[in-house]
Amino acid sequence: MIDVRPVFFIIGWLLVMLAGAMLLPAAVEYGRVESESTVFLIGAAITLFVGGLLVAVCRSVRPNSQLHRYLTLRQSFLMAVLSWVVLAAFAALPLLLLSDIDLSVTDAMFEAVSGITTTGSTVLSGLDGMAPGILLWRALLQWLGGMGIIVTAIAVSPLLRVGGMQIFRIESSDRSEKVLPRAAQIAGHIGVIYLVMTAVLAGALAFAGLSLFDAVVHAMTTIATGGFSTMDGSVGAFANPTVEWIVVAGMVAGSLPFVLYIQLMRGRQGRLLADSQVQAFLGILGISIAVLTAAHALVKSVEPLEALRQVAFNATSYMTGTGYVTTDFSVWGGFAPAALFCLMFIGGCAGSTTCGIKVFRLQVLFAEARAQIGRLLHPHGVYVPHYAGKPIPAAVAASVTSFVFLFVASFAVITVALGIAGLDLETAVSGAATAISNVGPGLGETIGPMGNFSSLNDPAKWVLICGMLLGRLEVLSVLLLFTPGFWRS
Repeated sequence: MIDVRPVFFIIGWLLVMLAGAMLLPAAVEYGRVESESTVFLIGAAITLFVGGLLVAVCRSVRPNSQLHRYLTLRQSFLMAVLSWVVLAAFAALPLLLLSDIDLSVTDAMFEAVSGITTTGSTVLSGLDGMAPGILLWRALLQWLGGMGIIVTAIAVSPLLRVGGMQIFRIESSDRSEKVLPRAAQIAGHIGVIYLVMTAVLAGALAFAGLSLFDAVVHAMTTIATGGFSTMDGSVGAFANPTVEWIVVAGMVAGSLPFVLYIQLMRGRQGRLLADSQVQAFLGILGISIAVLTAAHALVKSVEPLEALRQVAFNATSYMTGTGYVTTDFSVWGGFAPAALFCLMFIGGCAGSTTCGIKVFRLQVLFAEARAQIGRLLHPHGVYVPHYAGKPIPAAVAASVTSFVFLFVASFAVITVALGIAGLDLETAVSGAATAISNVGPGLGETIGPMGNFSSLNDPAKWVLICGMLLGRLEVLSVLLLFTPGFWRS
């Protein structure tokens, strides 16, 4: 059997930190008429008690700074999955206790999971007049979730060899490829960069005309590519083109590999734009914006610059999985919703806050497909697929192929499950896509860009909760826990 004490020791400390985060919305609510600060204090107390209890019970196990030397492979998989599930459950406590919004257990869990996985789907309405503590807590969940996603992608997933992520291993035998010697150092540097980027973005949004509170909340959910807003109409409610372009820049920044920002800090300015994954991401996004802008301008007779602004924002939002909207693109015709539906599967770069399949996996699949076509045309030729100028190891190619297959299969299963729960085909398909890709809004009148998920029944919401966690945990990590061999000694 697996020794779970080290796993729960780490989860205990994560709960302690989550309890500390609950004090921020409590402080914002303090002194307000009809203050909700007590709710956050109660949630913090419960979370701190459970977290402290786990640390105390499992304190005989003391991790060192290198996670992969402390946890076994199976413990690491278990920790990666349980930490997201447990944190989401405790993050739902303040939402469940709030009298201002009166959420059921299902709705509170849905909102918390959507927040911490940076999905951005919501069951809440009336955000414009909602208590600031609630809005800040939703933003904090996405901001903390985005940070956790980066650290998991850079420090944990490569060690677990999940979905081809081993191609980004930090601890390689080639010292020239090391960014920093240890995962703990990387996490520390990323935390500083993440905080600085959030502060800069908040300052820019405030300068562009948003209130300080709105600027901070949108900076947090933009850099985390999460998409929770303070308005029911999302960013479009501000009717401020400058704000929209700043948010576009923030969404792109959150979609690039944060490990390259570390190299940028260390004087390697050319590495960011020279990275093949970054080039592919910007290329796909740029071409998509150009094509959609031309179609929008021609079909709807929209002035070209206005069409560019609308398309650039919504295309970037859907491809990066942020989920902000500025307009109802469903009225643009059939092409735009179909194109944005496809973009939501792509996601951003590995080691960013985005979700989806990820650009590097599409690059690996394309290289493998091109090599296979060459072998079919010239059976005696030697065709070796390359990524970033290096041959792709067979293990990486197999891992990427397995991931994409399971991703698509999971999307199909979630779609069928939502159909069984009573949703129509369009809502089921787009709901499954937005959950597994952690995007936020789907398509159609119910869960489309101008709607939310409050009208769905509870079984459908629990299916979507599982889908959001499955997408965030990159499918393979979750499915592994359901294999009998994982739990054998």
